[in-house]
Amino acid sequence: MPQISPLVAGDPVELGSFRLSGRIGEGGQGIVYLGVNAKGERGAIKLLHVKFTGDTIARSRFARELKAAQRVASFCTARVIEADLDGDTPYIASEYIDGPALRDIVETEGPLSGTVLDRLAIGTATALTAIHHASIVHRDFKPDNVLIAADGPRVVDFGIARIIDSTGTITSRAIGTPAYMAPEQIAGDDVGPYTDVFSWGATIAFAATGKPAFEGKSIAVVLNRILNHEVDVGMMPEPLRGVVRSALAKSPAARPSADQILLRLLGQPAGAGASTAVLTRGVQVASDDTTPFHRVSAGSITDLPARNESVTGPPEPPRPMTHPTQPPASGSSPQPARSNQPGQAVPPTQPPVTQSPVTQPPVTQPPVTQPPATQSSGAQPPGTQPPQSAQPTRAASGGAPVPRGRSRRGKVWLALGTAIVLLALAAAALVVNRWPLAFGEEPTPTEEPTRTFATVVDKVAQTGKVVIGVKGDLPGVGLQDGDDFQGVDIEIARRIATELGARETELVRVSRDDRASSLADGSVDLIVATYSVDKSDTQFAGPYYLAHQDVLVRAGSGIETVDDLAGKALCAPNSPSVGEVQDRVKVRAVPASDYAICMDLLKSGKVDAVPGDDLILAGFAARENMRFKILGAKFNNERYAVGIRQGDVKTCKAVKAVIADLYRTGYMKQLLTRAFGKVDFELELKVPAMETC
Repeated sequence: MPQISPLVAGDPVELGSFRLSGRIGEGGQGIVYLGVNAKGERGAIKLLHVKFTGDTIARSRFARELKAAQRVASFCTARVIEADLDGDTPYIASEYIDGPALRDIVETEGPLSGTVLDRLAIGTATALTAIHHASIVHRDFKPDNVLIAADGPRVVDFGIARIIDSTGTITSRAIGTPAYMAPEQIAGDDVGPYTDVFSWGATIAFAATGKPAFEGKSIAVVLNRILNHEVDVGMMPEPLRGVVRSALAKSPAARPSADQILLRLLGQPAGAGASTAVLTRGVQVASDDTTPFHRVSAGSITDLPARNESVTGPPEPPRPMTHPTQPPASGSSPQPARSNQPGQAVPPTQPPVTQSPVTQPPVTQPPVTQPPATQSSGAQPPGTQPPQSAQPTRAASGGAPVPRGRSRRGKVWLALGTAIVLLALAAAALVVNRWPLAFGEEPTPTEEPTRTFATVVDKVAQTGKVVIGVKGDLPGVGLQDGDDFQGVDIEIARRIATELGARETELVRVSRDDRASSLADGSVDLIVATYSVDKSDTQFAGPYYLAHQDVLVRAGSGIETVDDLAGKALCAPNSPSVGEVQDRVKVRAVPASDYAICMDLLKSGKVDAVPGDDLILAGFAARENMRFKILGAKFNNERYAVGIRQGDVKTCKAVKAVIADLYRTGYMKQLLTRAFGKVDFELELKVPAMETC
């Protein structure tokens, strides 16, 4: 179950009609609280972050999330209870789904198989079909956004969903979760319902295998596998295996629609769209974990009367009955079910059934019988024909039931049902708030300006993510500690990422030999790794620090200048700084393979000095209990800069502006003093002369 943490200082205790009791989670857009209203309804209340309350763009995105959630039938998502987007604290209160995320189930209990996997696939396919029927592209379908409720899976988080235009596509901004993105999202091409289908296939593959379909240690590896690798689905039974394989096709045109996926999983012909009756069947299968599941014979799910799709659009998904209802008294007229969403018509409730349900004749696969009306399912599922007073028979060929006769009362029921359906269709045709009907009407434009991945700045703006290469073997500068990194370079990298607008920064360790190639092949977006400006093919922004070749000695050793090193023992790692010292004074060189050994020799008195890059020397010295100092010889300059892929001028200029601001605000002084304050070291605290982008 979701972990609820206590409220903290500064959290509200009430929002709208809800009294808050804890925190469900927090994301880039807002904080989600658990609350209950006077009716006893538990809600997940998403509060827009205070920093965004005056941001019109953020409020607009919040409004789009609300609109998307309201358009989708509540049986497959979290029903919106109330919202306030105009006040000082914008929030959206949705039904609280008391169930774990699919990811949590798989990670704690292992891969799913058999009937459980079948029901998950059908339930999520039903939800995705309903989402697409509401003209919504989710764009972030993944295991974290599938909650397993008592009545079946629910698809949540419409924070980056978009309403589909009349062409059925949306210009991509490459938003989504990398491991579940479709190839067209990565390429910056148009996205549409087919994009969600790919993400659905990746989600089901994760559920069946227990690991991401496209796994990798970096985003670049993941994206490459999405574009070029096929997924092994051999562990799945048919028809699920074939459906998932086709859903993961690299070309959008080769993928089935969500309707076709659902129909195939239910054993139905996939030539037409899924009707309301098919959606109802999908909900029943997903929510019933007590009855063995068998696919019914082709064409045996009864449809509603044919609808004029060109006028009304695809059928709206039904909202299933989740609590028993009292059947109407004999002779009373059935009442149509009401919609709690503007512009959404819900099929009418059918009259009560007082006789046993009609079963299918023997077929090659076991038929599925409809439950009697006296069970907890309540009224007969929408989309089935009202049973007549006389038991129907079937033709010799095994076709549809042939009624022996229709009573006057049956004709009345039929007339009433037809009238209700027509009224519902007419009501649906009245577009409320100018919402488009399915794919037939162009919606009010809500998309932001089209952007591409031409630059790192654009990528961060579109995805909120950036990958930065850093060193992992230099204490105080860039040192890896397990999965974490620490040091001056690390703090600068994170600060640059934040200033560029990144909400998620991935740090990747790079060595001297693979820095340029990592940028060139896209493994990283930027490199902040004591990277000196040179004449390579890499472009540089900065420098962010002006280091020097210098000499480290013990404090109080009496060595104040390079000349004082005459006749002394000098540690000689593989560094050009050794030659710089030897060119000025005669010393006794003591070979060493690395700076860690040099520091041990210096502490023990076996050498008198260690030459090298002053920032690196200060990093090693700052972690020791002894006091050290850097002579200040400054043999040459080492211009540490941010490596960027060649030609990315936009990012280069943006990074330079961030670096200049680090010095202007005093951040660099605070950072360097905190890191190297124990070492007698003359820091460079002026903005370095910047390279031209």
